[in-house]
Amino acid sequence: VQLQASGGGSVRTGGSLRLSCAASGRTFSRYAMGWFRQAPGKEREFVAAIGWSSSITYYSDSVKGRFTISRDNAKNTVYLQMNSLKPEDTAVYYCAAVLGGGTYYQTFEYDYWGQGTLVTVSS
Repeated sequence: VQLQASGGGSVRTGGSLRLSCAASGRTFSRYAMGWFRQAPGKEREFVAAIGWSSSITYYSDSVKGRFTISRDNAKNTVYLQMNSLKPEDTAVYYCAAVLGGGTYYQTFEYDYWGQGTLVTVSS
């Protein structure tokens, strides 16, 4: 599986962005998908994850209520709708794919990673 993240950009506090992650391959629907982010000088952290059927979603406490993860298996794409953005959301955002179960919160659980897309939120 190859992943291509896009949709990053620069916004003001309170703004919105929608990230997309397009996946190659015909088995996309079998993978759980996650979004992580990494700010300068910090470790990569979990943002959100979604199960293969979209019925299960997970969010970090820092984005819960502001971000929404979704997927369209017909388009082999997972999305991250980000609303009410804050300067502390500034980071490179990565999408990742994992085949099988798990907590989905840890980077080591994921099998494939996209290249990252930069989100900058200014005050």
